[in-house]
Amino acid sequence: MAPEQRTVPAPGVRVPEPSRPVLAGAYARLRRHRRGLLPLLVVLLLAQMAVAMVTSAVQQTPTIDEPVYVATATDYLHEHRLRYNPEHPPLGKLLIAAGVAVADPHYDPSYTGTQGAVGRHLLYESGNDPWRLMLWARLPVIALTLLCGLVVFAFARDLTGAAGGTAALALYTFSPDVIAHGSLATLDVPAAGFVLTSVWLVWRARRRPVLCLPAAGAALGAAVATKMSALPAVPVLMVLAAVSVPAAERSAAVSWWPRSGRRAAGGGQRGPAVPAGAGGAVRGAAGGRRRVVAALVGAGVVVAVAVSVVWLAYLVVDPRLRFSPVEPVPAVAGLRGRLAGLLPVPPAYRAGMGMQFALEERPWQGFLFGHLYTGSLWYYLPAALLVKTPLALLALGAAGAVAVVARRRLRSAAPYLLVPPAVLLAAAMTGARDFGTRYAVFVPMFLAVAAACAVTVRLRGSRLLAAALVACAAVSSLRAFPYYLPYANEAFGGPAHTHRLLHDSNVDWGQDLGRLADRLRDRYPGERVWLVYKGSGVPSYYGIRAADPRTVPPDRVHGLLVVSDSAVAKARGRLAGLIASSRPVGEVGRSISLYRR
Repeated sequence: MAPEQRTVPAPGVRVPEPSRPVLAGAYARLRRHRRGLLPLLVVLLLAQMAVAMVTSAVQQTPTIDEPVYVATATDYLHEHRLRYNPEHPPLGKLLIAAGVAVADPHYDPSYTGTQGAVGRHLLYESGNDPWRLMLWARLPVIALTLLCGLVVFAFARDLTGAAGGTAALALYTFSPDVIAHGSLATLDVPAAGFVLTSVWLVWRARRRPVLCLPAAGAALGAAVATKMSALPAVPVLMVLAAVSVPAAERSAAVSWWPRSGRRAAGGGQRGPAVPAGAGGAVRGAAGGRRRVVAALVGAGVVVAVAVSVVWLAYLVVDPRLRFSPVEPVPAVAGLRGRLAGLLPVPPAYRAGMGMQFALEERPWQGFLFGHLYTGSLWYYLPAALLVKTPLALLALGAAGAVAVVARRRLRSAAPYLLVPPAVLLAAAMTGARDFGTRYAVFVPMFLAVAAACAVTVRLRGSRLLAAALVACAAVSSLRAFPYYLPYANEAFGGPAHTHRLLHDSNVDWGQDLGRLADRLRDRYPGERVWLVYKGSGVPSYYGIRAADPRTVPPDRVHGLLVVSDSAVAKARGRLAGLIASSRPVGEVGRSISLYRR
């Protein structure tokens, strides 16, 4: 056989490259694989968040609020009565009750006492295992937090595409505040997640209002049936719903009722004749009235469904709506009382509002940047959020907020993305309780969605910079594992320095009592221990034998002095003197300080 002859092209003649079909096929295969990689990446991000939250849930002892919610949820299950914790509506505690039902703890309904005492009795005095009960109570909140991650992804993908949705989900799943409070049997993350879901559904109502507006109302109702702090979102969502319906009409995606002047099906008569030249004005006026009515109907649907969900939450607990609180409920006087009386909600809800108003009138103590004060500071929450939000999330969220306003393609989403968190944050800033960023945990959720808009910026290197910032947020979060509650970003020294800047649920919420017991048993066996603990746990249950150093003369306090960092921040008088005259020897979980005296 003759050897293969190769034809040499003449100079200047371009021959098609035989590799191009191969490259096209490879590119097509890559695109097919990329479609499969997106769900895998979503699963991996949510899986690492689940690991972080479950680890925290397993290792942390009950925080200050959790025993109250768990005991109330148990009372719902066994007695079906509205008796404990009326200052918060029942839906979030019904969620916790789903886990409590699996744990099936022994419960004594005849026990009398405050809601805090009932919680301690359930956990430590009824023969139950508090580790097991708290884990099961926390698992439904963990599951809901993961589902909210899917809402963050879907919202951001609707706005910016798959790349933006993935970036938003990554920032959400690595948010230390969301991980910290999403792993507890509390109400802050569920309420914030329901608000975010409602905003997303109202945004989607611009295309499918008939389907999305009732769902948005249900999510909004779930939010206000979980925490009353979500109430300022109600008028905002009503306005956004009123905006979404005419937008749907203009996009010709839906028409809620027939237009006037149309020919009836089957060749009916035309509408009434109009003078020449006036038809456009008449049709414009009719269309304007129709859009106004449609907007009002949309807002009405959202609020009607929301109110129905609130009533349903109370009816699930007790179909007869009996309300017999164990603690006195203050009457609400003045304008606030009259406004509360006008709300179409169950009487127990209005009583809870009265308790919230009473709590707001107390002179609470706060701690910010080393300064202890009585009352509240209007800038407390923004300052605390600067400390406890990853720097990368702050940067990308701010860039995304600018992009959503500046770019014409995204501008229609600005009211949905920016107004609800701004209104909720402004309302929270007026509160009297400067206890932590948990009151504004919706901020990192909305920031994550806003950050996706920064990915759409078409400047050179912008996407690479955004990817680097997402990676930085992940590294910052992973470095905090598993101590997410006392997280602070690198600009403020990291988690080891948070207790010098903030207190309470920002740092020390009683979560490390079990870790303290392990430390004392391993490193300080048999030593004399003096303890000032801030939390709802019972130290003796965990094997901690300690006395309160504030109850004896200072010269009798010798040995190991153990003080919760919230107590350190607020230390005055005798306790401050004991700490000043002691030598620091360590810390536990970045929330409890150890001193040698």
